[in-house]
This record gives sequence, C-alpha cells and structure tokens, in this order.
Amino acid sequence: MAIIPDEPLYEKVHQLKLDIKDKFRLKYSLKSPPHITLKMPFVYNEAKEEVLIDKLQGFIDGISPFELAIGEIKTFGSRVIFLNVQPKEELIRLQAGLKSYCRRELKLVDELSDRNYHPHMTVVFKDIKKGEFENILNYVRERAVEGSITVESIYLLKKIAGDWTLCKELNFNSSNSLESITND
Repeated sequence: MAIIPDEPLYEKVHQLKLDIKDKFRLKYSLKSPPHITLKMPFVYNEAKEEVLIDKLQGFIDGISPFELAIGEIKTFGSRVIFLNVQPKEELIRLQAGLKSYCRRELKLVDELSDRNYHPHMTVVFKDIKKGEFENILNYVRERAVEGSITVESIYLLKKIAGDWTLCKELNFNSSNSLESITND
C-alpha cells in the first residue's frame, strides 16, 4: 500500500526515472509508479481481493487529508537513491496504524521496513552498477525534484507481469479523526 503523488509531482518523478533509464540504462525503478510505501508488499488471496479492499477502506475512513513535502536527495548506502519525504506526524501515525491494522486484522507479518519506517520516494535502486553510483547520484542531484502533495487517499498496488500497477485507490473520508487509527 502506498501514497501516490498527485500531478505535477507524479510526472516530474516519473520523467526523472525515464531520464535515468535513458542515460544509465537503469530500469528497475520503472517497475513501480512514483510512490511512498506505507506497507511492504504482501501475498493475499486474489479471490478475496474485494474483501481486502473493503477492510482497507474501512480502516482509512475518517482520516483527514494532510500535506507532505518531498525533495532532498538522499541515499541508503550506495544502492538506493531517493527523494526524502518529510516525516510529518500525520504520515507516521497513518503508517503505524496501518501496520498495526494489517497485523491484527489481516494477519500480515511486520517486515523490517514496517518497523523502521523511513518515508521516501525511490528514484534508483537495485540495478546500480558499483562504479557508477556517484555519477548517478550527481545526475539526480542536478535534476532534483521537489514539491508538496496533498494526501487524500492511499493506493493498493498489485504486481502484474513483474510490474507494480495501481489496483485500487482508497479515498479518505474525513468524517472522523486520525486518532482512531492508532488505537490497538
């Protein structure tokens, strides 16, 4: 599950990934849309996908929209280059609540990155050649993408033919408060 940035940020990040592919022949990050992961990928019975969607919609009902700032170029070692996401309280509470909900209601296990959440938007990873990291990092820094987004929904992504595609958008319903999602 992820947050998908709205336009024009979505297109700017996607274009950066395309430019990186053209210049450095790195394509792995194009296997998914620009996104901020909330819950790591998991296996779920496809026949029960509508039940999953209904449960997730029930979870996010009552969350109010919030703003996020995206920008500064950072790295995880020499294998991942990403746009940092300012970890606002609303985002941290949403991710923690979703993690708890998925463990409790969907019987999903916590992945390491679920427990050590660092919100970001990946632009390059996995297929970086060892000696090219600094060149790629400088290239990304020269074309830095910054912006802010209004988060009003989350998306369920689904792996189809090796690529992550948008499966379902789940819109917030601001009738309640974010407080209710972190009660365990």
